[in-house]
Formats: sequence, C-alpha cells, structure tokens
Amino acid sequence: MKPASIELCCAGRPVARYVTRPELDPRHSPRPYLHPVTTLGGVRVTELMPEDHPHHLGAGVAVPDVAGHNFWGGRTFVRDHGPTALDNHGEQRHDGFRRSGPGGFVEELSWSAGDRVLLRETRTVATAEVGEAAWALDLTFSLTDVSGEGLSLGSPATNGRPGAAYGGFFWRAPREATAPEVFGADAAGERAVHGRRSDWVALAGEGWTLVFAGASEETRRDPWFVRAAEYPGVGSSLAHADRLVVAPGGTLVRRVVVVVADGRLDRAGATAAVREAVAA
Repeated sequence: MKPASIELCCAGRPVARYVTRPELDPRHSPRPYLHPVTTLGGVRVTELMPEDHPHHLGAGVAVPDVAGHNFWGGRTFVRDHGPTALDNHGEQRHDGFRRSGPGGFVEELSWSAGDRVLLRETRTVATAEVGEAAWALDLTFSLTDVSGEGLSLGSPATNGRPGAAYGGFFWRAPREATAPEVFGADAAGERAVHGRRSDWVALAGEGWTLVFAGASEETRRDPWFVRAAEYPGVGSSLAHADRLVVAPGGTLVRRVVVVVADGRLDRAGATAAVREAVAA
C-alpha cells in the first residue's frame, strides 16, 4: 500500500510528489515530505532515506530539538556526550488540506510528542514558472506554540556541536560522482557559504541547479546550513548561535523559494532567476 500523496505540476508537467502520511520508523521522526522533485526536464533533484542519513526525507521542514523532542530524526546531539540514540522522536501529523491542486496547497499539521501536541503548523506550497527552463517551489511554514508553556527550539550547534546549526527548511539533494558546486550571491565554495546570511545560495550538480532564497525579512536573518562534500543538502538555521524561543501562543513564520533549473546557472543567471521567482 503506497503512502498517501498528491502530485504537483508546473508548466503542464509533473514536478513533485508530496507525501502526506508516510509509513516510517519512529526513529526517522515521521513527517510529510516532497519527493521526488524534478526539473522541468525530468532530472530528479531530491533524495529519500539515503544510506548516509536515512532520516533525510527529500525536501520539507524538520527541527532537531523542540523542547528536547527530536523532529529531525536520527540521533540527538547531547552536550558533553555527542550523538546519542534517544527515545525522544516527535511526529508531524497531516491534519488535512485547506485547499489543494496541481499548483500547490495549504496544509494543516500537528507536531506531536506522544499524545501531546506542541505546535500547530500551516504549510503553504506553490509552484511557478521561471523562464523557459526552470520553475520555483515557494514554501511558507507558520509554527504556533500550542503547548501553553512556551517552546525553545535548538540545534546540535546550540547543544555544543559547532557548525551544525541545522533545523527549519531542509532539502536533501542526490549524491553524484562529484560534489555539487556551491556559490552564493557574494561568495563561492561550501566553507564560504555555510553558516552565513545571504539572499540566496545555489547548488549546481550534473545537469541541474537549485537556488535557495529567503523570501521574507525574517527568513533572510537565518544563516544557511550547507553541505556538499559530505553529502549534498541545503537548509535554514532557525537556531544558529542561540536557541529560539516561541512564546505561549506565539507564531514563527519563514518563507523559502527554491528555483529548480535544468542545466548549470552561473551567478548572474541565479540572481535573475531568484528575482523573478520571489516576485512571482
């Protein structure tokens, strides 16, 4: 039996599948995800449950530490102990769609730890054409604390592991024979881009380019988490240097737009594509 899912299209072509109720090991922190995602030409640009990180699930939203609960999957980084297998995994539950169609959807989700709901999320996803050889995935997530106590969001970095401030939006790209090229609006290379704030960050692989842009003032304040040599992936850092506290009843909102292009874009092409995609 296949997991429940819907297909997204752009320019009359299928470009992504969104899985709403995956059947996953609890240690993977079950959650909805986008996979496969492809270019307009049909090149797959996401990876699902790779051997190096089986809890990486295509593209979506994941946070490794929500008041001590793991909504990322895998081991939890514990200060002074390192990565540790804990029975602390949460689950993002699909509650339903406000609306859905080939061009996108608005979804309601619950972030639950056992029988307790900590966060309610509204997730909005839309597709748009960008020129003749690219399209854009526009994803906004709004997380509201419903625990009644206030919630502290953290990352391995805030728990003592330098350089590992992942958590928020995350996209796992496919591993290829060589690592993808990494560049940003004003820097080039994984080391130069990782952990920095930038209007956008690009990964360019074999016949494809992904350009990730923060599309709101709040999102642009978050540094980028970038991996290329170890594995290809890009995400935001909600908790980079310090934990992020969501007040009781408070809401955190982030918007990321990803340009998915056939071929390799240079810096000028990426800049133009992002400008068009964010304005769409």
